[in-house]
Amino acid sequence: QVQLVESGGGLVQPGGSLRLSCAASGLIFSSNAMRWDRQAPGKGLEWVSVINSAGTYTNYRDSVKGRFTISRDNAKNALYLQMNNLKPEDTAVYYCVSGQFRGQGTQVTVSS
Repeated sequence: QVQLVESGGGLVQPGGSLRLSCAASGLIFSSNAMRWDRQAPGKGLEWVSVINSAGTYTNYRDSVKGRFTISRDNAKNALYLQMNNLKPEDTAVYYCVSGQFRGQGTQVTVSS
C-alpha cells in the first residue's frame, strides 16, 4: 500500500530554517505530482507547495513564496521542503500528499 512518511519537523526560532523530508513507497513515485499541505492549530488544511512528477514545475502559496523551496529526488522516492526565514504563523503539522494519500504529518513549531 502507499506509504508517505514525513520527518524533519521540530521547534525553531523565528528566522530559522528546517528541511522536511518525505519518504514514499507503494507508488510509482516518479509518475506522481506531489504536494505539501499544512494544518495550523484550530485551522483547516491548506496547501503549501506542489511539484510535478519531473520536478520541472513548482508552485507555492503566496505566504511562503521566496522562503520555502520544494524539491524531489525520484531516484530516492523522496520529497523535500526547505523552509527558511520561518515565522510563527508557519507553525503547523506538515503533510506529504500524493493524490488521495497523505502521511501522518510532522510538527513544525516556530517560537522564541
